[in-house]
Amino acid sequence: MTLESFLRSVSEDSEPPEDLSGELRSLWLAKNDRWDESHDIAQDIPTAMGSWIHGLLHTIEGDLGNAGYWYSRAGQPAISPSEIEMEWKRLVEANLDDTP
Repeated sequence: MTLESFLRSVSEDSEPPEDLSGELRSLWLAKNDRWDESHDIAQDIPTAMGSWIHGLLHTIEGDLGNAGYWYSRAGQPAISPSEIEMEWKRLVEANLDDTP
């Protein structure tokens, strides 16, 4: 999947594509204002990437203290709410780079 096809799916589809990784599925749902579903997936990803996504989600939620905790676990610097869109895209690109 390319960044362009992922972004197109986010804006045009009512459900995420079936073949997405848990990480990309969580990001897809987050972009479609389905925070709870996105969070349910992210909290079950036991990797630094899962923690990074989790940090973004708590930034979206406005719980910056919790977000900072998750960013720390991911080894990433915490972001401000004004950086959410840029961070979301950075995470999507990082996860697309990991797909075969």
